[in-house]
Amino acid sequence: MTGSERLEAIFNGEFVDSVPFALKGWRIPHGEEEARLLKEGMCILDSAPVYRSVSPSVKSETHSFTRDGEVYHQTVIRTPRGELSSMSRRVTANRTENTTWTLEWMFKGPEDYDAIEFMMRDRKYAPCYDTFLEAQAKASPSAYFKTGAPGIPLHTIMYNIMGLESFSVEWAERRDRVLALCDAMAENQREIYSIVAKSPAKLVQCGGNYAPDVLGKQRFVDHVLPHWEKVGGILHEGGKLLGCHLDANNRLWAKEVGGSQLDWVEAFTPAPDTDMTLADARAMWPGKTLFINFPSSIHLENAGVIAETTKQLLRESAPGDRFVVGITENVPENRWRESFSTILKTLNEYGTLPVGAG
Repeated sequence: MTGSERLEAIFNGEFVDSVPFALKGWRIPHGEEEARLLKEGMCILDSAPVYRSVSPSVKSETHSFTRDGEVYHQTVIRTPRGELSSMSRRVTANRTENTTWTLEWMFKGPEDYDAIEFMMRDRKYAPCYDTFLEAQAKASPSAYFKTGAPGIPLHTIMYNIMGLESFSVEWAERRDRVLALCDAMAENQREIYSIVAKSPAKLVQCGGNYAPDVLGKQRFVDHVLPHWEKVGGILHEGGKLLGCHLDANNRLWAKEVGGSQLDWVEAFTPAPDTDMTLADARAMWPGKTLFINFPSSIHLENAGVIAETTKQLLRESAPGDRFVVGITENVPENRWRESFSTILKTLNEYGTLPVGAG
């Protein structure tokens, strides 16, 4: 059984030979160590798009420059309702995944609402199923592919348009404008879900990174749950599995997640890094596939602790169906080799399904 076949079976709720170990994307350098891990059973949960967007009436220009060894990107967006600008800095490091810091948000004040709303409404969408199929065809047999779709518009406004400080002011003083922008974005994005539902992808991740200390329970109930309800209906009709990236503390809304339309959860991170154990999640989210993030803090421990943590996760996952031990974050360069090898070796030795049968 290839890694791709094993992951597909797990997400379909089937029992396979053993609990898989999978990286979210290609998170380690290509080379001998990667080849060895793949040969020993490591899998990859990769991603490729199934739709593209164009903005017929909006023009965007990005200029890049270097200052003190750092790469900056200045973006100017011109709409018939006004001009928007933003600036970001790319973190340069020898890593497999890049990080970008936003230094200047496109939303500067209330005068920008009209331009931002026009920009959002101007977006048009079309399938690009060939892109997804080509990525699958070129990939290693160890890789299984998901695709992505937008999460809640409110989260996009908070983290991609305004930033948290400006959002807090606008939520307090002009909440009606924020909600009107949410409605405009949701109306525009509705077409995406129908495109995704007809796509060749089986797994669909709809946003995520929802943090309770920022989003709060009421906004989760008012925005996230209705979004999952609507999107879930569309995707399930197309035979897709709806997922979300929930890597923060989840106890505040654990009951709601358990009763939601979600089929799978990406990046759930067990204690000691968050406020829920894997046993908590299995009990409160029955029937949902968990592609967890192996607790990041444990990578810093010795091989013995890493192995014992892996065995504890296996015990809490029993009987082990709908469960993948994953890596969804970057791991320090000086730790991933020992950590990944130890996790994989432990799963190969103790992760035979059903867990706990012997």
